[in-house]
Amino acid sequence: MNYLDQKINEHFEGLVVRKDLVKTVKGNAIVPTYVLEYLLGQFCATSDEDSIISGIESVKEILRDHFVHRNEANLIKSVIREKGRHRVIDKVSVELNEKTDAYEASFSNLGIKEVLIDTDTIKKHEKLLVGGVWCLSDIEYQHSENSHVVPWVLDSIKPIQQSTFDFEVYIEKRKQFNVEEWLDLLLQTIGLDPKLFDFRRKLLHLVRLIPYCERNYNLIELGPKGTGKSHIYSEFSPHGILISGGEVTVPKLFVNNSTGKIGLVGYWSVVAFDEFSGRKKRANKALVDILKNYMANKSFSRGIETLGAEASMAFVGNTSNELHYMLMHSDLFEELPPQYHDSAFLDRLHFYIPGWEIEVLRNEMFSIGYGFVVDYLAEILKNLRDFDYSQKFTDHFELLSDISTRDREGIRKTFSGLMKIIYPDGTAPKEDIELLLEFAVEGRKRIKDQLMRIDTTYPEVSFGFVDKEGENGKSVYTAEEKLHPEHYFKKPQLEKQNAEQEKKKAPARSSNLSEEEQLINTGESSTVEFKSTLRWNLHSNRFDKKVEHTVLKTIVAFLNTDGGTLLVGVRDDGRVMGLEIDKFDNDDKILLHLTSMINDRIGKQYGDFIRYDLKEVKGVNILRIDCKPSSTPVFLKWASGEEFYTRSGPASVILTTSEVLDYCKKHFR
Repeated sequence: MNYLDQKINEHFEGLVVRKDLVKTVKGNAIVPTYVLEYLLGQFCATSDEDSIISGIESVKEILRDHFVHRNEANLIKSVIREKGRHRVIDKVSVELNEKTDAYEASFSNLGIKEVLIDTDTIKKHEKLLVGGVWCLSDIEYQHSENSHVVPWVLDSIKPIQQSTFDFEVYIEKRKQFNVEEWLDLLLQTIGLDPKLFDFRRKLLHLVRLIPYCERNYNLIELGPKGTGKSHIYSEFSPHGILISGGEVTVPKLFVNNSTGKIGLVGYWSVVAFDEFSGRKKRANKALVDILKNYMANKSFSRGIETLGAEASMAFVGNTSNELHYMLMHSDLFEELPPQYHDSAFLDRLHFYIPGWEIEVLRNEMFSIGYGFVVDYLAEILKNLRDFDYSQKFTDHFELLSDISTRDREGIRKTFSGLMKIIYPDGTAPKEDIELLLEFAVEGRKRIKDQLMRIDTTYPEVSFGFVDKEGENGKSVYTAEEKLHPEHYFKKPQLEKQNAEQEKKKAPARSSNLSEEEQLINTGESSTVEFKSTLRWNLHSNRFDKKVEHTVLKTIVAFLNTDGGTLLVGVRDDGRVMGLEIDKFDNDDKILLHLTSMINDRIGKQYGDFIRYDLKEVKGVNILRIDCKPSSTPVFLKWASGEEFYTRSGPASVILTTSEVLDYCKKHFR
């Protein structure tokens, strides 16, 4: 056990658990992490190895004897009948039967319903009425000659969540850790190995927790698949609920006006929308309008009555294009459905987590160290919702004067949330306050900068703050603004119109230009694309298979569509770089490497459709790859399986299985 794990166990004995144990006990039980850690916390919240081994067996035995697998539901029903009484772990939801004026419980995996549950239990655990709660329940079987009487009787029910905790002890124990140790403890709590993350990446992961500790906080995260975007909202806390974006309705989220029943926002601390992206998706306009009002005013209407709620909103979705493409051709919200790609909705968001900065999760990134039992931390965060740390920076810093009221609210709420997570007593050194404030400003600036792309009526804003003691101003920039300054403030639609006008005025292109130079001057399109390198990552400054993947997916997309030309060694803006940065020994090695990439990842059989060679442009060699349309579907073989790409404008787009089937029927005949 390392020094940090020893320190964690010393100060939080009985409240922490070794994070690798969750996988050990889970088996094929489909339950949230907080349910498993609740059980582990009862038996394995110790550093004693013998006790841990014994505890693991106890938890496995409980899951084996009491967790209900859907395919074993009939067996469990039989056990209840034969024994007369049996304890189960299952997700329980409750509805009011208005005909009988009684509350009735349904057990998700066990498949029984209309089980009577008393009013006092409902008053204590209202979330049973909305979305359902994982519970330990004792069920009896009492057969009746009356076929209308349900034989299942609920003897006792206990939601799986922390019952008591001492907040003051938590605050005092926090003071025993420096900020680096505390961040590492929190990272281990959410299951990640802190050694593999720098300070910024740690903060990006911890921002996901802010909706749990900050009331009415509106967060969005868009990025590549597999980065753990939805895990925090589905597995971490009994106070959050993850719903599919396509399943949301006004009655489910806010209120059913015909019955007066309040929706999810009235019962949960966090409502998270999964799979929120998708330009082809269509959202209900009435829902979007009510959501916009709720995000701005923390209220919604039930008939003529206005109701308030405290639920925070989190929106998570995948992106299909790389960062530089979004900056060049659209905006960082390009993946959203049209009804949400709306400045009035987007302006209500407080922070945008740049998902492209978060690495796809790999096995070695998961923690084997100690962290809080997640349910314990979930209760702490819920308790912190009663505190307000949004003004804690004002003794030292003042936001720049032209930052709007809505921008200030987003910055302050993010800062408050970060303070609660990292400095729960509300006190921090000035230098750390500055770091958290700058991070909070950046997250809101990312949203505002994109709003200025989407809606030209938004005025330019300088984001930053002033040190009250030194009166030195500090301007804040987003990471992508520093990385791609040439693209960041583009307004693609406006530039497209201007380019078309200039094209009409421009004289005919010189016949002295080579074909490659003419392609570069024309720019990227559905049949032309540029790549800076073949295998070298310019940002991490190393060889990177992801770079090879972007080259190969473009080739596959051309083959599956109308063909096209890929120029490697040319930046997106048309500047010619050459291939020296790829560090090949000679020109032959470049061509041999590309041949190997195509044969291994696409297939030798498509060689007749692909031609490539080196071409000299402006004194350096670039790689020209010409692709003819294939007569059969072409797949890219990668770690995750086979991927199918087509061209959509100047982008290569991956298709889902159903989309591939539809596309192939129409395209390959």
